[in-house]
Amino acid sequence: MVVLALDIGGTQIRAAAILPDGTRLGRRAAPTPVAAGAEAIYSTCAELLSEAEKGLPGEVRGRVRAIGISSMGPVDPWRGVVVDPPNVQALRDAPLADEMESRLGIPAFLDRDTNVAALAERWLGAARGCRDFLYVTVSTGLGGAVVHDGCLMLGPDGTAGELGHVTLMMDGGPRCNCGGRGHLEGIAAGAGLAAQAQDEVARGGSAFLSARADFAPLTARDVAEGDVAGDRACQLLMQRARWAFAVACVGWVNAFNPALIVVGGTLAERQGERWLGVARSAVEGSAFRTPAARVRIVPAQLGDDVGLVGAWPLVNDRLGDPAWREKRPTR
Repeated sequence: MVVLALDIGGTQIRAAAILPDGTRLGRRAAPTPVAAGAEAIYSTCAELLSEAEKGLPGEVRGRVRAIGISSMGPVDPWRGVVVDPPNVQALRDAPLADEMESRLGIPAFLDRDTNVAALAERWLGAARGCRDFLYVTVSTGLGGAVVHDGCLMLGPDGTAGELGHVTLMMDGGPRCNCGGRGHLEGIAAGAGLAAQAQDEVARGGSAFLSARADFAPLTARDVAEGDVAGDRACQLLMQRARWAFAVACVGWVNAFNPALIVVGGTLAERQGERWLGVARSAVEGSAFRTPAARVRIVPAQLGDDVGLVGAWPLVNDRLGDPAWREKRPTR
């Protein structure tokens, strides 16, 4: 079986064909036309998928069976609907799977990007063969997925595993893109760090950030580079981000008893052991002894292609299962 993969992000849409060994063929990409509305996004997705399929050798093209879609959440995976993505309001209540199915003429299956990434890492990456693990991505946002006994934990609405929206600060804290305050994502993810950096500039707290802000909008990379350069405000922001992530890991270990926490995303990848080491130390020192002794916190292995690779196990798990075609929860 060959699967067409679609990975929809707030800035870019990517497509490829995924072979049974994980090989990616016919890769295509285009900017996400956020301002142009839902129909423009649907058209871009369908065009990229068609181009990816047309670029395949004839023998491979004949084995294409379905489409696997990775999207920003929250989503309803049974109905194949993107529910209410904070950063792409054009896709609110968007029947994305049905749209791709009608335009390409083959079944389509949708899930949240972090769930698809978890399937990919379990198939070919850092969680290969593991039946109980968490996948966490720390990038512009901070998202997660929970795999228990070899299956994604979805919940009755399909929204389980939003690990970035645990509340760590009850007395306010930085505002998250979802509208809440004190969430892990707002404290430790790229967009949250950028917003906090701008606040530091507004109150005159960082000469380093003020100089950067004169040339371009601030990003988490500016904060991380200021941290390394010795800017005190940047150091405090990054220390709080790393510690917030570490505290969350302690809670996750106690709550889920995972064998692994697999950590991906550009921010965490660039930080490397500076990020993961703090989390390991916190878990070792604060989590319950038995789950702390078992868990390993490891970097993800599949990088930017994780949302494409995961389309193959997503389709493999769901194609032919009437629960997904009838648009209803399995339990």
